[in-house]
Amino acid sequence: MLEELLDPAKNPIAYAVPFFVLTIVLELAALKWLDHDDNVTGYHLKDARTSILMGVGSLFFSTAFKVGSFVVFSAAYFWWAPWHLDVSAWWYWPALLLVLDLSFYASHRFVHRVNVGWAAHQAHHSSEYMNFATALRQKWNPWFELIFWMPLPLLGFAPWTIYVAFSFNLIYQFFVHTETIDRLPRPIEFLFNTPSHHRVHHGSDPEYLDRNYAGMLIIWDRMFGTFTAERQRPRYGLTKPVDTYNLLKLEYGEYVQIGRQVRSARSWRERAGYLFGPPGWQPRDVVADQPVAVRSSQT
Repeated sequence: MLEELLDPAKNPIAYAVPFFVLTIVLELAALKWLDHDDNVTGYHLKDARTSILMGVGSLFFSTAFKVGSFVVFSAAYFWWAPWHLDVSAWWYWPALLLVLDLSFYASHRFVHRVNVGWAAHQAHHSSEYMNFATALRQKWNPWFELIFWMPLPLLGFAPWTIYVAFSFNLIYQFFVHTETIDRLPRPIEFLFNTPSHHRVHHGSDPEYLDRNYAGMLIIWDRMFGTFTAERQRPRYGLTKPVDTYNLLKLEYGEYVQIGRQVRSARSWRERAGYLFGPPGWQPRDVVADQPVAVRSSQT
């Protein structure tokens, strides 16, 4: 089963890659020849190249993640799951896609709210451009997903189907990374994650921070109070621009920073804060000594 799982010919993303390339070409053509807002970020060669290289690198790390997590999920499924759901049942795949999307929402919210998770995820938000190439700017540290996917095999979903469902989830998310699509009809905007909703998620504006965590369905954000509609064009990127195209710095620079902070911490409480506090967390006495403008820029 693991050999089949790692077979590129049986990975939905492998079949989607030509469509990713075609979509990027079409977006480039639309930005060049069709009417659009002059404020659209478009493409920047170095930025797009960096995003694509980060996507290629993520293939290696996601494969390693598959191998390790498949062993864990299989053990949970065969030894601890109280039942095994029928993969051939008509409702199996819709139920799996729904539960996995909720798991993605929880994982996505975690990596935005907890510093050690954000250190991995921030690489995806480091681009100041919003286009289909940015969708490929993926993290090389997917390990937190293991925690949030664990309930799925315990609920009786076959491990191999979890990876297939997540592949479709990722394919869907590729197409929400664009400024060339305005708002869609209301029923779609109400139920699904759309380019408009996801532009908000990538915004670094104060009113857009930590909003719209959806993968496929925006209903989770509406239910759990993290939804914000697009009001004006976002300013993309991080609140503290990284100003680099170095892949290692983009992927691991935040971990280096956390390591330095943990080593210089004066107590176990401070160490825990640097690891599990929100991004930008600092001890109270350090925050109190800073000007208000500096403190507000760190949230």
